[in-house]
Amino acid sequence: MSGLQCLAAENIWFDKHRYDEAEKRFYEGANGLTAQQQQGGQAKAAQQQAKGRQQKRQHRNSSSQGGDQELVSRMKSLELENQSLHKVVEEMRAALQKLESRVTELEKSPAPAAVSCAKAAPAKQVKVTNGDDADDDDIDLFGSDEEAERIKQERLEAYAAKKAKKPTVIAKSSILLDVKPWDDETDMAKLEECVRSVQMDGLLWGASKLVPVGYGIKKLQINCVVEDDKVGTDILEEEITKFEDYVQSVDVAAFNKI
Repeated sequence: MSGLQCLAAENIWFDKHRYDEAEKRFYEGANGLTAQQQQGGQAKAAQQQAKGRQQKRQHRNSSSQGGDQELVSRMKSLELENQSLHKVVEEMRAALQKLESRVTELEKSPAPAAVSCAKAAPAKQVKVTNGDDADDDDIDLFGSDEEAERIKQERLEAYAAKKAKKPTVIAKSSILLDVKPWDDETDMAKLEECVRSVQMDGLLWGASKLVPVGYGIKKLQINCVVEDDKVGTDILEEEITKFEDYVQSVDVAAFNKI
């Protein structure tokens, strides 16, 4: 059997592309799209793209024109400012030149006040001539040392007298003492009498009162004013505690400067 006979005997689908084309059209029709519609949509999309490109070009052209105008206006303002600055610099330069010329003139010519002082100076000078020693002794330009010493001594005496007349301030303090008895049977009136019997220069006793402590015992709280230079708390405590029959202890409850 030859090759052609074999091919004729075989069942071959020679028209398959036609069927594929028909199937493609069928499905396109089922989806509602035709070749013409696809072409029309593609053309419309191309038109929109072209329109968008044209708008972009117009926008670029307008923005470039606006930018150019702004740049031109700024350049003009800068030129005007530059001209004004040049004018100010020239004025300052001219003023500086005038000032330099004036300074040089003043340096060359002396001031009128200096000239007048120089002219008046010789008139005030005193001519000193060599005379006798007796004449030199008669003239005392600075005064004698004895006179200065006398004035100094008078001033010192006046200051000392003024200081002596000024009253001195005496430092005083107010002290509140707590005097405690041995027990509740202690005679508190006799205890206060013993405390007040302590007398010394710079001590002044004040008011007193009995303050309950507990268990029927009362302490004597007495106030006094002392001069700090003459009386101290240690001396007071020592003198009061000498009354051993009545006083157990002495405490400083309060101490205030007057």
